[in-house]
Amino acid sequence: MPKLKRIMFATLIMVANISYAELSQHALETFNHEPEVIRALLIRAAEAELDVKNVDSDWQAARLYCQASRLGSAEAQYRLGMLYASGKGVPANRHLAASMFATASLQGHYESQKMLETVELNMVELPACVVSEVEPEQAPTEPARSDNIDQYLAGLSKDKRWILQLVDTISAWYQVDPKLVLTIISVESNFATGVQSNKQAQGLMQLIPDTAERFNVKNAFNASQNIKGGVAYLRWLLAYFKGDVALAVAAYNAGEGTVNKYNGIPPFPETRQYVKKIQARYPIKNHRFDGAITEPSPIFKRRG
Repeated sequence: MPKLKRIMFATLIMVANISYAELSQHALETFNHEPEVIRALLIRAAEAELDVKNVDSDWQAARLYCQASRLGSAEAQYRLGMLYASGKGVPANRHLAASMFATASLQGHYESQKMLETVELNMVELPACVVSEVEPEQAPTEPARSDNIDQYLAGLSKDKRWILQLVDTISAWYQVDPKLVLTIISVESNFATGVQSNKQAQGLMQLIPDTAERFNVKNAFNASQNIKGGVAYLRWLLAYFKGDVALAVAAYNAGEGTVNKYNGIPPFPETRQYVKKIQARYPIKNHRFDGAITEPSPIFKRRG
């Protein structure tokens, strides 16, 4: 596949993943056109894809899409194709993805037709789980590659190891677990002090300008200032979400207002994958917190 086509292919995968995760109402309306048995399978599969607490959730979704695909659902065939295209839950395989898009296209599935135009592959070999009642092959999960932050840090280059002592010192000031801070740095910047995102997030802990100003960070590219501001924000989030690490790190990525709006981890693929990455390296679910720092999130009042 030419390089430009591969880029377009990857972009379409990303857009498609974002669209059906965020537009859950649209997905439900699509599912409502299916027979009840297939509809139930699709709903369970879509819910599995949004489950950040289960590292096998994408593979569980693939299993369910395989079942619905065998029953003739074009929507399931398309969604299974997307999993093969992106390597979520099942090993990445553009050929199997193309065969699923082609199968769904024969039933007039519009999104599959668009994907086929981009892939430019005409494949007839279907995944074994679509042809017969067998389990799909499972892709390696994130924890299998890096199941804790210690394993990641063991491979950290010497020119970045000075950051570890700085994190230990500042984390102790704020009574935040340094391993959680190091995990966030590993995911946010890979220990690069001068990195800046397209959203203007800067430095080791990727502070956006508003957060930097909120926690009195004058130079976000200064490592000590950046870590101090990031850890101060993290301490505040842990207090706000009563020590719930998943909610706190989701808010670190998407903002506490967004987490409040969705009454939990937002349905955005970026945020959910971010939480998964953090949990893979830092599996602790609850962190100590200082309740005197702030009033808790309204989420807890809603939950009773």
